[in-house]
Amino acid sequence: MNSKWFQATMIFLVLNSFCAAQRKPNIIYIMTDDLGYADLSCYGRKDYQTPHLDKLASQGMKFTQAYAAAPVCTPTRTAFMTGRYPARASIGLLEPWVPSKRDNSIGLNAADHSVAALVKKAGYETALIGKWHLGVGPSFSPLDNGFDYFYGIYTGAADYISHKGDGGMHDLYENRTPVYTKGYTTDLLGAKTISFLQQKHNKPFFLSLQFTAPHWPWQGPNDPALPDTVPMSGKLMQSMGTPEVYKAMMKSLDDQVGVIMKTLEETGLVANTIVIFTSDNGGEKFSDMGPYAKMKMTVWEGGVRVPAFVRWPGKIKANTVSQQQVITMDWTATILAAAGAKANKKYALDGIDLLPVLTGNQQTLARTFYWRIFQRRNQHAILDHNWKYIIDETGEHLFDLSVDEGERNNLITIKPAKAEELKKKYKSWEQLVLKPLPLQ
Repeated sequence: MNSKWFQATMIFLVLNSFCAAQRKPNIIYIMTDDLGYADLSCYGRKDYQTPHLDKLASQGMKFTQAYAAAPVCTPTRTAFMTGRYPARASIGLLEPWVPSKRDNSIGLNAADHSVAALVKKAGYETALIGKWHLGVGPSFSPLDNGFDYFYGIYTGAADYISHKGDGGMHDLYENRTPVYTKGYTTDLLGAKTISFLQQKHNKPFFLSLQFTAPHWPWQGPNDPALPDTVPMSGKLMQSMGTPEVYKAMMKSLDDQVGVIMKTLEETGLVANTIVIFTSDNGGEKFSDMGPYAKMKMTVWEGGVRVPAFVRWPGKIKANTVSQQQVITMDWTATILAAAGAKANKKYALDGIDLLPVLTGNQQTLARTFYWRIFQRRNQHAILDHNWKYIIDETGEHLFDLSVDEGERNNLITIKPAKAEELKKKYKSWEQLVLKPLPLQ
């Protein structure tokens, strides 16, 4: 064999492989915490503006029928990491994970084949900045689930000033090491993201940016830390905060997204970076759910309908609005498809690849989604195209969302056959997932 020909061939193959890797897009998945459907001004908020997030939404496709996989954070985060319904994994049964002996023994692990592990196998650099809430301790950290780098909190909520989390313990980490940096959490997460983007990247990257805002404790950048005597309790937190503080939290969140998007442009990464934005569930006390009923911790629309939009310059047409019904697991499937990564053969994804929808090559698809919450509420629901069946503590409900998105007109006695059809469909699905865990 001619040595010069062999060398030239090898150089060509190496360069071709490098170019193919470079053609893979960078991916940034931004998930906020407890953001109500209408908490952004581009979704209807009136008492404050979110100009940077509005701009990002206008640069790509905005969804009006996007759903979280659960009405509370841990199950939804499980769904995103696995691409499957929360109740297919033990950690997804915790609603949410709390620091207890039982919950401390449960977490996301390598056997769950996280989206980060799968894209890493496809040649990606991976990082998680922000909230984890999928377990603590050996084998349950982001670093044990495919992420090369982690900076953020492990538990469900932490003081934005003192960084004390669930159980009153310090909760701000870089990889496995606690860090005691001063600063407002939202700003720290933004700064760490900017630092990550400005680094030299020899591979395409997948960044999971999990803002804690606007989850309680409701604290603005200029507020003091909570006293040590105040436990990180959801019930107690509900008695605190003001609309003005919430506004300040949202301004900080919006500002950080603006700086991050500006950094993408300055680093020349913007053209080859997909940015996905959404929330882990509906909002709470100071949120605006728009026309939708109820809020977080319920399977009604206000608890699971969330804002969502995607930007990919040159691939997704700007200023487009989609009526496609989408759910958390779809973002997982879409990220894997964009990255050229393959799901584990043993675990079929429950989400679908939305790239054909995003690029305008596929019409709206009819979907069926399922929700269940058991520990602090006893509710479940099925959405089958436009028909939604709910059973909660007050009884059975049936709604035609095509004419009643606000879930105001209960058709349970008018359409009994449709209700029975959906009940059977839900029961068949529930046979395929794990049984719920009672609250300790």
